[in-house]
Amino acid sequence: MSNTTSDQQTLWALIRDIKFGMLTHRHGNGMLHSFPLTTQNKSIDEGAALYFFISRKSELVQTLQQDNNVNVSYTDPGDDRYVSVSGQARISEDAAKKEALWSPMAKPWFAGGVTDPDLALLEVGISHAEYWDVKESKMVQLAKMAKAAVTGKRPELGEHKEVRVS
Repeated sequence: MSNTTSDQQTLWALIRDIKFGMLTHRHGNGMLHSFPLTTQNKSIDEGAALYFFISRKSELVQTLQQDNNVNVSYTDPGDDRYVSVSGQARISEDAAKKEALWSPMAKPWFAGGVTDPDLALLEVGISHAEYWDVKESKMVQLAKMAKAAVTGKRPELGEHKEVRVS
C-alpha cells in the first residue's frame, strides 16, 4: 500500500465522523466566505474527493466559476481532531454519483429528490491536507502544557502531519 493511500485512509478516519465541514471560498468581492456543508461521502474514493449537495442557485456556484480554490475545515474539539483540506471545487453532473450519495437527510433542501433540478453536486478534489490529532487525555495534555510553561519548551501534543494528495 502506498503512502498516499495510507495518508488518505488516515485523513478519512479523522473526518468521517465529523458530518459538517466549513467550506471557505473567495467571494466575488474578494473577501473569504465560509459556511457549513454536510459531507456526503460514505468513504474517501480513489480520486480523493469530498462531495457536498448545494443549490444551483447559490452564490457558491457563481463564484466557483471565477476561483475554484477552496478549503474545507473539520473540527472535533471533544476528541482534539482538526483537519484542513485544500483543493479545487467543481460542479459535477455525475447522476450516478448523486444517486449513490443521496440520503433522506437531503430531502428537506431538495424536495424533488435526487433528480431535483436545483440539486448540484459539489466535488472538492483534495490536493493538500493537514491535520492535528491529539490522542492524549486532557489530564496528560494539561501536564505537558504545565511543564512547557515552566521549561519554556513547546509541548508535543499528538500528531501533526501535512498530506499531499495530488
